[in-house]
Amino acid sequence: MSTTTALETLKSRFGSLFGRPPAGLVRAPGRVNLIGEHTDYNDGFVLPIAIDRQTLAGWAGRADRRVVFASLQVEAPAEIDLDAPIEKGEPAWANYCRGVAAGLRSAGVPLAGADILFDSDVPIGGGLSSSASLEVATAMALLAAAGAVGKLEGRELAMICQKAEHEYAGAPCGIMDQSISVMGRSGHALLLDCRDGSTRQVPFRDRSLVLLVADTQVKHSISDGGYAARRDQCYAAAARLGVKMLRDASVADVERAGRDGTLEGKELLRASHVVSEIERTVQAVAALDAGDYHAFGRLMYGSHMSLRDDYEVSCQELDSVVDTASHQAGVYGARMTGGGFGGCAIVLAEAARAEAITTAIQNGFERRFGRRCPVFATTAQDGAGVVDSAG
Repeated sequence: MSTTTALETLKSRFGSLFGRPPAGLVRAPGRVNLIGEHTDYNDGFVLPIAIDRQTLAGWAGRADRRVVFASLQVEAPAEIDLDAPIEKGEPAWANYCRGVAAGLRSAGVPLAGADILFDSDVPIGGGLSSSASLEVATAMALLAAAGAVGKLEGRELAMICQKAEHEYAGAPCGIMDQSISVMGRSGHALLLDCRDGSTRQVPFRDRSLVLLVADTQVKHSISDGGYAARRDQCYAAAARLGVKMLRDASVADVERAGRDGTLEGKELLRASHVVSEIERTVQAVAALDAGDYHAFGRLMYGSHMSLRDDYEVSCQELDSVVDTASHQAGVYGARMTGGGFGGCAIVLAEAARAEAITTAIQNGFERRFGRRCPVFATTAQDGAGVVDSAG
């Protein structure tokens, strides 16, 4: 569905639900992480882009101090009172929204009553940051209703949304997803230093290339135990190495710790992935700066193998997509993206061969798993913003 069609649908459904048109519309994109997986909560580097899958939100002010959250993707709406404590509750999907409202209020934003309706084409559980997209769309709608768009800097807004996911959704995510949804720029990847929050826009707009996103439709949630367990293993490994975070260790440090027994088992595997992935991300930026997509693609493959073997967050469906892609003409590189345990794989490819590559991926997937996996092409998009303030 095109953005124009989606906006018209949202306006129509808003009118049916709330009895008046929306006063404005906002958007917040999902993301694909090009490289730098499971490095954010280790104070490392990440390199995501905002994509053309997004959450739209229509809003209209209310005369009272209540906010109603509704979504075209779920049946149950939710409501909060801005003059009362904002607690977690049912329906669970709205906890992301509740957390954002609480965070904005704590930051001193003079929130106003509003009706808000969401519509999203970011696959839920697909590793494309559907939750961060919802959080940022919530923030943009609440800020718009309060007449406060632009009053918070991008990093502060991202941190409010991250805190909402931690405290209200129980998901110990890093800062990447919210940051790229807020700060994405068309034609660029965002190099984010997760230690100090500094960013750099890295050109990623070669018109001869396209990024294919293959959705295995194997659902995952970072609120499940696998993500938190790996985070804890990383922190334990850093402590054994005598460093604050794994960002402060080198590949040589981890290899030496493996030889002398300082690190072993799962902690050694997790540390090996993180320190090598941070190194790969730095090298990937240099490759993009030089326009060396072959080098970038090799780093993508290296990242996937590390995530599969050392971090153990891939699955047979993701591995199948990457393997099939690696045998196609016109493919530079491929890897899983997102937290893992399912979700999506990405393929950097020549645009002229995208259709043939897509067909090969889908046919190979269907032969092995008995079903087709959706594949779409995307380029780097702008981050969150106001779409239409006139309703």
